Amino acid sequence: MKIELNAVTKARLRELKGDQTGCYKLYYDTESCGCNGVLTLQLRTEPLDTDIVVQEQPFVFAVDRQQHQQFDQTMKIEADPVYPSFKITGDSGLFSSNVRVQDVRGGETALQGAARCEIQDRTQ
Repeated sequence: MKIELNAVTKARLRELKGDQTGCYKLYYDTESCGCNGVLTLQLRTEPLDTDIVVQEQPFVFAVDRQQHQQFDQTMKIEADPVYPSFKITGDSGLFSSNVRVQDVRGGETALQGAARCEIQDRTQ
């Protein structure tokens, strides 16, 4: 897998990573989200044992071994220049147009505007 980044995206990812070590992970978060999940871009201290490192420059990118087949051979991540989100596309088309970074480097999930699924009871 190859991940393409433009200059704006590289700058945004560098800013989010800061001086700390870290890698980015394309991940379908399925916790409380049903069967398909929500595409997130996690910022982790290092890849998990169950991850596959798919690229190492200019940032380390990983994907979960069980989710690898859900992504295309070429993925493109584009930062929105005026909003803190990313658009992710692949060879087959748009994967998501509102992906947030989920910083999980601190042990506890420190969400930075990450998308979360929530079912609301409208009968009350």
